[in-house]
Amino acid sequence: MVSSAVPQDSSELPALPSLLAAEGGPLGVLICGHGSRNRLAVAEFAQLAEALRELVPEVPVAHGYLEFARPILREGLEHLRSQGVKRVLAVPAMLFAAGHAKNDIPSVLNTYAAETGLRIDYGRELGVDLKMIQAAAARIREALAAADGASPGGGGADPGLGVPVPLNETLLVVVGRGSSDPDANSNVAKVTRMLVEGLGFGWGETVYSGVTFPLVEPGLRHAVRLGFRRIVVFPYFLFSGVLVSRIRQHTALVAVDHPELEFIDASYLGDHPLVVETFRERVAEVLRGDTQMNCSLCKYRAQVLGFELEVGAPQRSHHHHVEGLSEACTLCDLECTGACQPDGIPLPSPGSPASGPSPDHGHGPDHSHDPDHSHGPDHSHGPAHHHGPGHSHDHSHSHDHGHAPYPQADHPLGPRTLAASNQAQRLRNQAAAGPVPVAAQPPAPQEGDGPDPA
Repeated sequence: MVSSAVPQDSSELPALPSLLAAEGGPLGVLICGHGSRNRLAVAEFAQLAEALRELVPEVPVAHGYLEFARPILREGLEHLRSQGVKRVLAVPAMLFAAGHAKNDIPSVLNTYAAETGLRIDYGRELGVDLKMIQAAAARIREALAAADGASPGGGGADPGLGVPVPLNETLLVVVGRGSSDPDANSNVAKVTRMLVEGLGFGWGETVYSGVTFPLVEPGLRHAVRLGFRRIVVFPYFLFSGVLVSRIRQHTALVAVDHPELEFIDASYLGDHPLVVETFRERVAEVLRGDTQMNCSLCKYRAQVLGFELEVGAPQRSHHHHVEGLSEACTLCDLECTGACQPDGIPLPSPGSPASGPSPDHGHGPDHSHDPDHSHGPDHSHGPAHHHGPGHSHDHSHSHDHGHAPYPQADHPLGPRTLAASNQAQRLRNQAAAGPVPVAAQPPAPQEGDGPDPA
């Protein structure tokens, strides 16, 4: 578990606007997450919420999830109301702007506000932010230092030659969650460039864990052709979960085929102090009323190239049917291995048989979600803000998980390649672990397998 204590007392941080004297109070803060059946991911989310409580001790802080964990968002809101809160500052625990925070979370908040009369002001995602870039750089430096047996900031060493590998001969690969929203995907690419230039890497590539392209394994196979001696793979995620585990598994597949290269796995962001401070800044923005939304590139507001038909799509949640399902996955001791995922069959651990999906615990191809989704709310303005013409607030409850077709789904490095990639991985697993009983074999992948396009 990644853990970083907040290194400074809250009195040393820039002062927030007066929380106690704010209009419409008493105030409360709600941290809105996605939810996961993975116990480590849920524990990490709760840990981050607790760190934020320490930075804003003046008001109650609650958290809630869309699905697969408790408390759900409504329960978090009820907890705040039970403490006398009259106005909620809701902040999405998402990295970039995409469907969960643009549609799913505000739909739940809007419905609750309409039913109860509670005022809910909705903030923005963590986004491309100086503190987030610094936190990411810290995780990358930690990984380099661990691999080199040196302090952060030193050069690497070629494992075969024992000579230094300078950063300008090292490739950085940043892995985003992946979305059907091009604005969110492009923000991951911007983070990559900021890290490459800021740290001095020789080159940078951006890949994604699902939905868009290039996916992790085919993206890495292209990256090795660039000729760098060392590759750092950094998952730009908030928390652990099946997606982070899948990134490590797919990196391992490529590393096995290229023993001449050094692959370094960097940790995800976790509750790095600068991440917690960014959440605190988002709370302050909501309170000041200066939350800045990027409407010019929102596919629901503007005719974004290739996504013109999605302008004005209704704002509604696709998660009502799994809201509050809180049975924890027990297939893994702590860190998620992805064993329950038919589209992410894990590599067998040394000395252990290959894992397969469990009929009792499988999430299914439509629900490979974790709270580490790299999404954020550029336009989920929520109950106190409105998108205006072009993006309607339809609060009808849908029990399907339908999304608009992703126009690049047939890209050769994109989500339709999952089936072939997964089949190759199953064959490797079987070769490593021996024959697999028929009853334990995973179902054949279906079209659309992979993380939900959010």
